[in-house]
Amino acid sequence: MLDAIRWDTDLIRRYDLAGPRYTSYPTAVQFDGQVGTFDLFHALRDSRKALRPLSLYVHVPFCANICYYCACNKVITKDRGRAQSYLQRLEQEIQLIACHLDPAQKVEQLHFGGGTPTFLSHDELRQLMAQLRKSFNLLDDDSGDYGIEIDPREADWSTMGLLRELGFNRVSIGLQDLDPAVQRAVNRLQSLEETRAVIDAARTLQFRSINIDLIYGLPRQTPENFARTVDEVINLQPDRLSVFNYAHLPERFMPQRRINSDELPTPAQKLEILQGTIEQLTQAGYRYIGMDHFALPDDELAIAQEESTLQRNFQGYTTHGHCDLIGLGVSAISQIGDLYCQNSSDLNQYQNTLASAQLATSRGLLCNADDRLRRAVIQQLICHFSLEFAEIEHAFNIDFQGYFGELWPQLQRMAEDGLIELDNQRITVLPAGRLLVRSVCMVFDAYLEQHNRQRFSRVI
Repeated sequence: MLDAIRWDTDLIRRYDLAGPRYTSYPTAVQFDGQVGTFDLFHALRDSRKALRPLSLYVHVPFCANICYYCACNKVITKDRGRAQSYLQRLEQEIQLIACHLDPAQKVEQLHFGGGTPTFLSHDELRQLMAQLRKSFNLLDDDSGDYGIEIDPREADWSTMGLLRELGFNRVSIGLQDLDPAVQRAVNRLQSLEETRAVIDAARTLQFRSINIDLIYGLPRQTPENFARTVDEVINLQPDRLSVFNYAHLPERFMPQRRINSDELPTPAQKLEILQGTIEQLTQAGYRYIGMDHFALPDDELAIAQEESTLQRNFQGYTTHGHCDLIGLGVSAISQIGDLYCQNSSDLNQYQNTLASAQLATSRGLLCNADDRLRRAVIQQLICHFSLEFAEIEHAFNIDFQGYFGELWPQLQRMAEDGLIELDNQRITVLPAGRLLVRSVCMVFDAYLEQHNRQRFSRVI
């Protein structure tokens, strides 16, 4: 079992930099318009030839209400009818993609994200799942990881029953904070009873896994009131928890302009909130997986980390990183072999392009040899907190210290500071460095200095 993380305030203050979350390397910031549908078709053909298993991500952008902190690609509307034209185009995209794949390619993982996927009516959810089953080889024995994001204000027992019937066996529940003052400040009023009702339904209906999302750093949060939220969440006993750091970037995300910045906790308070949360979750038996994620020891993520099979992709930590990821819907990102590609983030452009029977691919990137090497290094560090040089040398036919010689002084400084242990065979991220693993990964990012760091959130 991995050692517990160790809190070191001085180290955090020195290394709490702005940087990527490394759901991919290179990151989406590197995507450009030179990648298009031809590249996507070529990658799909290679996937078909290799009969690689699939992971599907479906983006449903609609929300009935706006949450001021949200940085997702979304459409706020009370008009439920708007979903129908979107679903028509989404089904066109599903058909256009599926005809380039082999029916033998199994869909091991499926995830509906948003927005609010349960914005869709029951009939619309049935219609969409029927199209996916018709076009792709979805598993029907409940062995796949089929998850959906749930807003408890948009779901009830009948909704949960429908989702289970349709094949979903995992739910991710947005909670963020239970304190009424905080909820009012971010325009998300959601009671503990609403949340508990959805979780009780999921357990009764034998969903395999329940994840809860929390956010620290929101307006009017204090160490004391967030600790009460965490206590209530622990009582709900989710299998996994995501505890995200709120990044206040009102110049980039218009809804955040409605948040009073004077009500945000200070950097010192945010650190105190996070430290207290880690202590509470650790005492309750949760394991720190990395990058804001916690899981019970018998959860698949914790087991995969123990067995060194954990990976990371655009959906976060995953046990299905070996699958080709197909992104469907507005702004959705695919990772197929060495190709990353993203659909248009503009809803009208997405729908209009598909209305002309063309895919809405708008930008992307094809990894080169250096990208693949650095991606492997970052994956190992961010998933397993260790890196054996010999494995990288064997896989990529390089001399590790020779290839990364110019980075050695930075790594040595991190070793002297106690973030990592460094010798001629490996890098080991120490317990005091695990919260700062993004900072270690940034050393290996060849693109980072080309970009304005304000595009990224801080590590802590």
